[in-house]
Amino acid sequence: MMASRNLRFAVVVALVATALAACSAASESDSGTADQAAPANGSGAMPDGLAGGAAATGAPADRADEGAGEVAAADRPVSTFAVDVDTASYGFARRTLLSGQRPAASTIRPEEFVNAFDQGYRQPNGNGFAITADGTRLPETHRGAGADARLLRVGLQTEAGTDAGRPDAALTFVVDVSGSMAEPGKLDLVQHGLDTLVDQLRPADSVALVAYSDRAEVLRPMTPVRDRRALHDAIGRLRVAGSTNLEAGLRLGYDTARDGFRASATNRVILLSDGLPNVGTTDASALVRVIQEAAAKQITLLGVGVGSDYGDKFMEQLADKGDGYVVYVSDETEADRVFVQQFPSTVALRALDAKAQVEFDPQAVRSYRLIGYEDRALSASAFRNDRVDGGEVGPGHAVTALYALHLRPGAQGHLADVRVRWQDPKTREPSELAQPVTVDALDGAFAEASPALRTCYAAAYLAEVLRNSPYATEVRLADLREIARSADDSPQARELEGMIAAAVPLY
Repeated sequence: MMASRNLRFAVVVALVATALAACSAASESDSGTADQAAPANGSGAMPDGLAGGAAATGAPADRADEGAGEVAAADRPVSTFAVDVDTASYGFARRTLLSGQRPAASTIRPEEFVNAFDQGYRQPNGNGFAITADGTRLPETHRGAGADARLLRVGLQTEAGTDAGRPDAALTFVVDVSGSMAEPGKLDLVQHGLDTLVDQLRPADSVALVAYSDRAEVLRPMTPVRDRRALHDAIGRLRVAGSTNLEAGLRLGYDTARDGFRASATNRVILLSDGLPNVGTTDASALVRVIQEAAAKQITLLGVGVGSDYGDKFMEQLADKGDGYVVYVSDETEADRVFVQQFPSTVALRALDAKAQVEFDPQAVRSYRLIGYEDRALSASAFRNDRVDGGEVGPGHAVTALYALHLRPGAQGHLADVRVRWQDPKTREPSELAQPVTVDALDGAFAEASPALRTCYAAAYLAEVLRNSPYATEVRLADLREIARSADDSPQARELEGMIAAAVPLY
């Protein structure tokens, strides 16, 4: 009984934290072609880490070029992507592995594995970012790496906030009450969690509640939290029944959020679902316009995924194309981590439309590969085009990108320039920050790298294995497990070690 109560409280915490979290985004457009270098390790053609496509609304030329294998720095020295703070892929993969099953390769996004871990980056003062750029040689266990192989870590960190300083919140919860939510650990925990959430929010905050199954219904319009009894009564009316008309729920949710819009507050729609629609529109792209129009009016989307049977693709598409952010809640440990990192001060945004760019020096770098971020990749020209969507990042969030690269013989001095560009949440004025990186910053032995960097490596390459990437042949799960085990004694490192151990007999 106590364990059940603790788990329910942990889910509450996750709901509070994620409801008050910032949203990330990317956009979609046409692609071109670019010359690509053959992989420097001789392993054959491999997927380009920059391939795929974040899209820019109304900017069809802003998608990154597609190709295969590592990118030759001489041909294309600039790597650009919209920042991403999603972690749902990691959470869902962890739950699946620990249940003794392989997660579908299509649900694995390496950047979300890396972003699930604390990095300990320094913070800036005020809105915007601080840049951290470092790296290491690859471990001796990394197959075919060669003496010229390096790992570059690019970290972007926003300043943490305080609950006292955050704006009020106007939160519209859109709750899936279809038959698929009857599974233990879905609606029962969500319902109990919403009750506790109402008791924890500030009296000046406000909450609306929409439920959907075959159709959608407003159980409570936007209501000040000080009227807790009315909100608890509405939560108590949530009942599982019928099919899953997510389209109806989302549309009514945004209508409700617009009706209860508060100009001085953070306005957000929070979709709680297993992402498995079977009535109405089941194509996420058809709902993107609704979300984008609402986002332009300062109503942002947050997705909270639940359940062992989970529609990752649908929820991720809403996030990628609809100015959204998705987190997956699976257990007490993960929920508690979200609470510790993000609650209670994550309502306010630190940066809008944030984009990162790394320009490699072809005199020092022969080739490079961005690990993950395929769905966030942008063209170089999109970086300073403020009409192109980037990511929305809240207080205390960190964004990490890992590059696998190969140096030229005798490389020294300047390696790359790291840039980040964002808009002020209040004024929409753009700001830009840059920091150079030298070859020496990546020259240390892997065993001497920081625990966080070694954990990043293990998490990223676990993702490569799980998604059946050609680069998965460069590592062994047993070696990754040992790296995670020896990195540090943090709960996160132990969790990663457990994930890798669970993967060993499955792959």
